[in-house]
Amino acid sequence: MGKIDITKVWTLNYRLVVSVIGEVAPALHELGIEVKELFLLAELDAHPHPAALAETLCMPKPSVTVYVKRLEAAELVKREIDNADLRRHKLSLTSEGRKVMTGGLALLAEAFGQRLAHLTATQQAELKSLLEKLS
Repeated sequence: MGKIDITKVWTLNYRLVVSVIGEVAPALHELGIEVKELFLLAELDAHPHPAALAETLCMPKPSVTVYVKRLEAAELVKREIDNADLRRHKLSLTSEGRKVMTGGLALLAEAFGQRLAHLTATQQAELKSLLEKLS
């Protein structure tokens, strides 16, 4: 087997991600959120502080601030002073925010699942394992 073209692998991966995101973006818009806002909502329980969200999502802190303000105005996210450190804000999902997040993740899972269906169960498990190694 010859040397693998890393650029080609990257390009294929990028096309897959863009394809899935492009497919779900209109439905997410109907839910009232953008794709990046879905990712933010999905990480909020594990990373309730804006700085941690920015680091986890590899986003600039000012971008996270803009998204949080928008999600807060839409009543999908609630901001409170963190009792453990009164200098920081702690974010949480509202019940509507959790509903939107769950619906958005279901749309993403369906679109990606359609692509994964081209692989056998063994290939899917291998892909998952490989992606975990790369992450």
